[in-house]
Amino acid sequence: MIDLTVNEKQRRAAARMCRERGIVVPTFAQMKDPAKVPEAVKKGLRSIGLWDVHPKNLFRITWKNEPVSKGGGFGGINHLVLPPALTGVPAEIVALVGKWFPTGAHKVGATFGCLVPRLVTGRFDPGYQKAVWPSTGNYCRGGAYVAALLGCESIAILPEEMSNERFEWLKNIAGEVIATPGCESNVKEIFDKCHELEATREDIVIFNQFDEFGNHLWHYEVTGPAFAELLSCPAMKRKRYAGIVLSSGSSGTLGCADYLKKRYPGSKIAAGEALQCPTLLLNGFGGHRIEGIGDKHVPWIHNLKNTDMVIAVDDEHAVRLLRLFNEPEGKKNLKEAGVPPGLVDGLDLLGISSIGNLVASIKFAKYYELGADDVVLTVFTDSLELYGSRLAQLEAARGPYDAQQASRDIELLHGLGTDNMLELSYYDRKRIHNLKYYTWIEQQNKELDELNAQWYDDKSYWGNIHGLSERIDGLITEFNSLSAGA
Repeated sequence: MIDLTVNEKQRRAAARMCRERGIVVPTFAQMKDPAKVPEAVKKGLRSIGLWDVHPKNLFRITWKNEPVSKGGGFGGINHLVLPPALTGVPAEIVALVGKWFPTGAHKVGATFGCLVPRLVTGRFDPGYQKAVWPSTGNYCRGGAYVAALLGCESIAILPEEMSNERFEWLKNIAGEVIATPGCESNVKEIFDKCHELEATREDIVIFNQFDEFGNHLWHYEVTGPAFAELLSCPAMKRKRYAGIVLSSGSSGTLGCADYLKKRYPGSKIAAGEALQCPTLLLNGFGGHRIEGIGDKHVPWIHNLKNTDMVIAVDDEHAVRLLRLFNEPEGKKNLKEAGVPPGLVDGLDLLGISSIGNLVASIKFAKYYELGADDVVLTVFTDSLELYGSRLAQLEAARGPYDAQQASRDIELLHGLGTDNMLELSYYDRKRIHNLKYYTWIEQQNKELDELNAQWYDDKSYWGNIHGLSERIDGLITEFNSLSAGA
């Protein structure tokens, strides 16, 4: 789980390094509610760009950043409400927007949740050790960024077929970038590279998003309350929260679903994945083009006993809708179809995996025959900003995007069906949970007793993780006091 044992000597050394570099570490409470951020920090942020490598940007690891590229303060929760004119379903789909985090994706939160508990307990030595971030894209970007803000060196690992934008940006942030064979679904190759590094180097600590409970906890403690706050606003109070739909990926974001299920026991949790690699749906395998979703295994931190549905999304749908939402002819046709112009012009807030989440949310709404009084939640992890090269590649491969293709793609969007979905029974959940054995017990040396505890003692197991945020905040406060020389 999350070891909060303190190494006092190393903690003090790390605190001295932070003092020398002017680093103050935010708490989970401050990321959840930036009103608690010190005024001096807020004033300092006025001259700092959202992506700048500046330690004060640690305080921008929140869903409540002002949506500007530089100098912004804090405000409401960044989100989009998608109406029937776009989605083709009467239910409202409401999505948190990840673009307005530093690096343009919400994964910086997950990496904070993984690195900071080790830093403030003295279990990570920023003067000697390098943080290794195995990822299918945004996680290693977020990890390298957060590590840089905390004065730590990084090694980023990601598949060689990820977008050019990811690699180009990483060259300037991470000390080392390693490209592993394959695409988004080639996760074992990433794990193999981690084992190789562990066998040959003593100066590394691997932060594996697929088994690091700090990933799950950050979303439980920060993303979950952000959604709950949206649901409590006057416009939403008149509606029924039906469920949340999130891509499996590392399963970290699904931590927020556990938070919401506790508050709304009658709601559903749906996990999405690519149809071309239907691991949860069919115990299947393959490669796909929905960047940022790792497959062919079940993440250690996925609470399967709390998951109600699996939805597979055809990656061709995500790719076609990427063009519809961003090509001039696509935007024109959407406006002519009655989608509000302001929303159409903001659809560049959706990256490829965000579009996958949207497609899965529409399928979810159709499966449960949701009406105008229902709300479905999801997350738009990142934006077009990280996929511009993909649009150019699609044009080179398929030709210019015209009105006829836009019309066909709107028809595709509104004609999505309820195929490749499974409402999970008790034993469906257990079947998927049992797949963890092959990756985590046989390959990654986890303990069988812990695997069984996740299932048979689930309330205690996951509840113990969810109760750690206050202890971590206390350790962060102590660490900042040490750093200040108090």
